[in-house]
Amino acid sequence: MKVLFAGSPKPSANILRALNESSLDVVGVISQPDKRSKRNKQVEPSNVSAAAIELNLKLYRPLNIDEDFKKIISKIKFDFLLVAAYGKILPLWLLELPYVAPVNIHFSLLPKYRGASPIQAAILNGDINSGVTVMKMTERMDEGPIYSKYSVPIEVNDNKKTLEEKLTKKSIVIIENDLKNIFNKKLIPKEQDQKQVQYCSKITKLSGRVEFTKETSESIIKKFNAFYGWPGIFFERNNIAIKIHGIEPLDKFSNIKFSKDIKLLPSGLAFKTKDKPIVITHLQFPGKQIISSKDAINSYAEFFK
Repeated sequence: MKVLFAGSPKPSANILRALNESSLDVVGVISQPDKRSKRNKQVEPSNVSAAAIELNLKLYRPLNIDEDFKKIISKIKFDFLLVAAYGKILPLWLLELPYVAPVNIHFSLLPKYRGASPIQAAILNGDINSGVTVMKMTERMDEGPIYSKYSVPIEVNDNKKTLEEKLTKKSIVIIENDLKNIFNKKLIPKEQDQKQVQYCSKITKLSGRVEFTKETSESIIKKFNAFYGWPGIFFERNNIAIKIHGIEPLDKFSNIKFSKDIKLLPSGLAFKTKDKPIVITHLQFPGKQIISSKDAINSYAEFFK
């Protein structure tokens, strides 16, 4: 079976590597164009592009999925278009090119959490399970019929990174066999239950803003886990946005008495929330290195009083 793969981020690259080691024939890879890194300002390939180059696979990095690209990609013969977080809406003509089906790996249990941030939504909402859905792609995002779903438990300490790694591993385990079953018509797609549809919202840098006295301690912890890596969470004090890089368990600090909204402790900075206080253990001022709250108290004591 011949597969044309489309994806961009690191999890997709790991799925591509597994596909390349399977019995499937990866005839080409589509990924986002190279982008300038925010860290060192150098132009860098996506994770999938880097993996395709490493594996010596035919790579396409179109600026636009347009008629010019159609002329190029239409010359390839493939059974499946397999998409894993490519990052752009694909036109109908591309979805109609594979002999068997255009297939998408989606990191949620559809129809729950259609959209671009299902992992974060599951953590924010306190779900006990997330999962992987293998679906047939249609023009409308995440609305296609479902071939299969696989549940993955969410542990108490899971964050966006750890849960994403679990979902990637599950995808790697199931995808070869699923594609074979789709090819042999042992998996027939079933329409999604429209009554069960839920959407997840787009995440921006402002999504990570924390207002301690207006939120519960649990909701802040969920934000910290959901937005781990990017965009992260932050609070504002004296008109300065300060990033939070570490939070202590809640119960340890349940008996703290506050005269104001913040209290300086030997272990860090304790903040009053709508219910139980939380302690920030590591933080970062704009343009500075990450420091422990102990060091912050020593260096910025007046700032936090």
